[in-house]
Amino acid sequence: MTRKTALVMIVRNEAARLARCLDSAAPWVDAMVVLDTGSTDGTPALAEAHGAQVGHFAWIDDFAAARNAALALSDADWNLVLDADERLVDGFEQVAALRDAMDDALGLVRIDSVYDNAGHEAVSSAWVPRLLPRGVRYEGRVHEQPIGPPALPRRRLPIVLDHDGYLPERLAEKRGRNGALLRLALQDHPDDAYLHYQWGKEQEVVLRDHAGAAAAYERALARMDPSLAWRHDVVVRLLFCLKCAKRFEDALALAQHEMPHWRHSPDFSFAVGDLLLDWAVAEPARAPALLPAIEQSWLRCLEIGEQPELEGAVHGRGSFLAAHNLHAFHLSLGDEAKAAAFAALRTAQGSRQSGASHGIEGTAGGTEEI
Repeated sequence: MTRKTALVMIVRNEAARLARCLDSAAPWVDAMVVLDTGSTDGTPALAEAHGAQVGHFAWIDDFAAARNAALALSDADWNLVLDADERLVDGFEQVAALRDAMDDALGLVRIDSVYDNAGHEAVSSAWVPRLLPRGVRYEGRVHEQPIGPPALPRRRLPIVLDHDGYLPERLAEKRGRNGALLRLALQDHPDDAYLHYQWGKEQEVVLRDHAGAAAAYERALARMDPSLAWRHDVVVRLLFCLKCAKRFEDALALAQHEMPHWRHSPDFSFAVGDLLLDWAVAEPARAPALLPAIEQSWLRCLEIGEQPELEGAVHGRGSFLAAHNLHAFHLSLGDEAKAAAFAALRTAQGSRQSGASHGIEGTAGGTEEI
């Protein structure tokens, strides 16, 4: 018997983005379900025009409740859950093949999020459960998570989504909404590590409060299971925020403690290099001792290479972004030959992010995280 796959979405005022999302998935699914939570811009009519079944839901400040109402409208064996600011860009055949080929599991897909880093485009990857067998439901007022039977495995799939919801104009639209819901959720679940992690991202990305974000990430790290995949993102973000808060000694202690776990992570080594650079700039007397370690951190990134399977991995930290920093590093030291070599490497490894300003060129800023 052929198993069915449906696209399932919740939306509100997404007329500017919805068509591209629906069109990206339509050839690979058997049905599309769109649950509208109160649009005033013609979103429901647009969804119907693109072949979706449209339902309506009164918003109650609870994302899980809306997700579950949308899933209840689907009778498919598999539900592909997307947001309107996402689109399916790779792994199309996998979506179709799963109708018959895969045992029940929470299917993890890779979401490549585009964000603005000091005026340049950058991309970060996350692995998120978005292909769900029938019967799975969500829990959580905000940053909701699918909950299945305890024995239901998680399986990474070669499916890739593009996401532009972290660009400045989209963040401005979301400002305040998630923060208010996160505060309510933390009141109910004060020891939930994942909520502290998300609260850290809210402060870091939306509020630009790096000291507050660092405190939230520290709470998450103290409460979380060390085996969870998103620990990598917590550690790298915490290093960045401690650096921005000028808590250099705390950041170094964290790096030394975590280093044995992340020898395969270019993001970790990249963050360590940025940390040491900012410390050297803030305290020039330390610079002679720190310069060799700064260079070695970014050389280590190139040695490791790109590792997109790591949660929160930023594209380029294992290639052209590290080469960019090494070019600027040697240029600042007056070694034009080495600088030129790394400039050539940066160009050879470049992508749509090539030329992004990370690290030392012009500032002691380092990277912006999402």
